Order: sequence, then C-alpha cells, then structure tokens
Amino acid sequence: MGGAKGWKFRIDVISLMSMTPYKLDSRAWQESWDRQQEAYMPDREHRISAMLDVVDAVAPEAPGDPIKILDLAGGTGSISLRALARFDRVGITLLDLDPALLAIAGASLGERATLVPADLRDPGWAARLPHRAYDAVLTATALHWLAPQRLTELYAELPAVLRPGGVFVNADHMPDDALPGLSRRLVARADARREGRYATGAVPSWRDWWDLAAVDPVLAPLVEERHRIYSEPHSPEWLPPAAWHLEALRAAGFAETGVVWRGGTDAAVAGVTPA
Repeated sequence: MGGAKGWKFRIDVISLMSMTPYKLDSRAWQESWDRQQEAYMPDREHRISAMLDVVDAVAPEAPGDPIKILDLAGGTGSISLRALARFDRVGITLLDLDPALLAIAGASLGERATLVPADLRDPGWAARLPHRAYDAVLTATALHWLAPQRLTELYAELPAVLRPGGVFVNADHMPDDALPGLSRRLVARADARREGRYATGAVPSWRDWWDLAAVDPVLAPLVEERHRIYSEPHSPEWLPPAAWHLEALRAAGFAETGVVWRGGTDAAVAGVTPA
C-alpha cells in the first residue's frame, strides 16, 4: 500500500483509536501476544536473540551512529521492543498492514519507532519508508503468507533498502529438506504439545486471541478494519525449506547467504548485501 491510499489508512487507524475513551493496555496485549506466539515457537526468544546477534555483528563502528533497523511485517513490535532493550543507539522503523497489531505496536513503542502501514504484496511498499540504507531488515514468521512469486520479488527488492554490507534476516518454519521423515515427526510432536497447552488453557490459541481482541473497546473497531483489509483470501501458507530461501537470496543479489540459527524445523536465514 503506498501513496495517498497508504496515508488514508494511517489516518483511519488514528481515527478509529480516538473513537473510544478507553486506553489500550499495550503491556497486557504484548504479553498475551507473546504467550500465543510461544505456543507455536517455544524457542521464540532464542531466535530473536540470534537475529539481534547478527545485527550486532553489522552495527556501525563509528561512535554515536545509530543502528537502523527495519522490522518488516513487524506486527505488535516484538522484535523492535527487544532491539530497543538490547541496543543503546538504535533507530526503528516498523512496517505492517494490520491496524490492530499496529495499534498495539504504536502504544508500546511510542516515539521510539516510526510506524509505516504498507502492504508487502504491493511492489511499491518501499516508497513508504522514511529512509533507506538500513543496517538490518528483520522479519519473523510473517513472509510465509506471500505467494512464492511475490516472495521471490520481495527478496529482489530488499537490497535497495539496505546499506552496503547490511543484512536481511528471515526466521520462519524452514524444514531441512534432507530430513523429510524426521521433520514430519518433529512437527507432529510440536502440534500435539501445542494442542495440549490449548486444552489446559495455558495459552490462548490464535483464534482465541483474535476473539479477545474483537471485544476490546479499543481494538474492536480495528479488528473490524482488519477484516475489511483481508476480505480477499490471501495466499495459503507456503513453507519451503531453508535451501529455497538461500537460493532466492543469492539470485536477488545478496553477496553472502546462510543459516544463522536453527531450532528443529525452524530456521533463520540471512543475506548480506555487497560491501
């Protein structure tokens, strides 16, 4: 989403939030989101920490220069919040399309980050960014909703928003294609454990979380707006192995590519732009 349409989206989100006298309890919603996400990814904190280790490795060496991070499809700002806690000097841009998640991110991050509403399905998404030459572009468990052709195109668009020697990291479900049988068993084991946690009420499911958001005084109109935005069916989840991502990143022009973290059938792949 770009241009005037993108700005209208931003104004609509602000207007919807101002329609209620209630204040969004961003801390509670962040905690609830984290618990819901950890049901899918028990090692979620480990993967985000590994991603930030990569950022630390490419951080500007000049004293006082901020680390510029683009949190791509950043949702509620989970990565951004952890980057702000870890680094003394960091400038955050968070890009997402979902108005409810952006509202939580905005309430949590405040003036510490720039929020950009944009649709990654639109090739013009990068025109919405406040600047280019980011040190790092980070994303986790989000790009699997893009169709294969669009994800390939997105990877080719990323070098233009990174500085020379900058890094892109994508953490998601990326099974090892050399272990198909074992991967299936690992996924089945994780699914059973997650369903057990749902059954005991230990964590909310994805659907339960959105049902709660839909009755929150602040988030309810934003959830309705979300339904309008996503009224057309999106692409089904597409979860290729890490090898596919690495090949696509190489084809996109990244000088170095590789796996920087793995946990079971999940992985984080990285691409470094030519220096």
